[in-house]
Amino acid sequence: MLAIATTFAMLDQGILALLIQQIIVDFDLTDTQASLLLGPAFAFVYVVVGIPLSPLIDRWTRTKIIAVGITVWSLATAACGLASSFVHLFLARMTVGAGESVNGPTAYSIVSDYFSRDRLPKAIYGLQIGSVMGSGLSLLLGGAMIYIVAALGTPVLPLVGELRPWQAVMVAVGLPGVFVALLLLTVKEPPRRTFRANVSKVPVWGAVKYMWLNFAVYGPLFIGLTFGALDSGWRAWGPAFFERTYGWSPATYGMAGGVVSIVAMLSGLYLGSKWVGRMQARGLVDAPFRVILYTRAATIPFAIAMPIMPTPELALACNAVSFLTLGMSGPLLNAVMLIVSPNQIRGQVMALYLFIFTVIGQGLSPVITGATTQYIFTSPEDLRWSIMLLHIVFLPAALAVTWLGWRPYRKEVERLNALDAAEGRIS
Repeated sequence: MLAIATTFAMLDQGILALLIQQIIVDFDLTDTQASLLLGPAFAFVYVVVGIPLSPLIDRWTRTKIIAVGITVWSLATAACGLASSFVHLFLARMTVGAGESVNGPTAYSIVSDYFSRDRLPKAIYGLQIGSVMGSGLSLLLGGAMIYIVAALGTPVLPLVGELRPWQAVMVAVGLPGVFVALLLLTVKEPPRRTFRANVSKVPVWGAVKYMWLNFAVYGPLFIGLTFGALDSGWRAWGPAFFERTYGWSPATYGMAGGVVSIVAMLSGLYLGSKWVGRMQARGLVDAPFRVILYTRAATIPFAIAMPIMPTPELALACNAVSFLTLGMSGPLLNAVMLIVSPNQIRGQVMALYLFIFTVIGQGLSPVITGATTQYIFTSPEDLRWSIMLLHIVFLPAALAVTWLGWRPYRKEVERLNALDAAEGRIS
């Protein structure tokens, strides 16, 4: 059920990227304005809503929190389809971000109480199936719906009138999430595990202080994620890149890109789970961290090569490698954070961690990509060079900084396992 909720979160979050070229034309937007819709409109509201609500994750019934969040973001996605101006659409996307801000931290908190420390990486891989399916479906289902709307025509709604094709897609994608919210109420709330530490009870500040005192472990994870997130703007601009560079329509890219991302990332989840399991069987307590480093190193040359490929098929092939390695490493970034975080601040730590991913990766990075194209390379057709430049700058930096946390993470897990053994607990 948590994976299904995440599927709808990623679907509602990612569908706008597939439709952005139509919206640019209808509302006469610049690339910078479009990037504001793709990023800040969704992400920056996370600061206002997600962080202040994070203490509730560690204290209240978490399944109810997610159910409320799904209802809010689903209705807001449908409202995006009724927008008549840039401002209306911007406000609706802000509401989508507000609803989704509680989903990730709450879901990870629930899973961490269902599974022991050594089984947690595989459990997170399972949860990430929802993220993979949602990201892929935002392309695949969105592309299919564009074809369907073109064939059947757009509906006419009372008081609204005839919808544009992209508006009809947004309404159709948003409304089913309300039923998922009802299903979430059937999920059993697990008892909270007893991994505790000396942590201040002041909301949010207590979590920040604990992480600062353990900066050797948390610092490389947060800073490395920041660099990686700054590079992720290419995903939001993917449909526009393939249209401007290779002449593919959003529907064509949606169908092809959706299949590639789903197959590659699901393969990554499977292979990554097996890889971690084999390392753990050899007694490597730092197995999740090793996989993160190895896969990040492998993806760099393919990511840099992707935007300069001579054909769209070769560009998709490079994307497939990136999605494969992302499927292997992405879940583990969350798993290692959960493994080293005390249970009384786990939800707050994950909210702060996902804050970086959301605000930087989904909020700031599309703006950086759009602004780089507009102000450095000056031509919309030069989007490929912006993407390549950001890959060259940020991906090696993310790898280097994350590597600094490898040894401190291993020592912390060994310490926690020793405490569990001394107290007779299951890790």
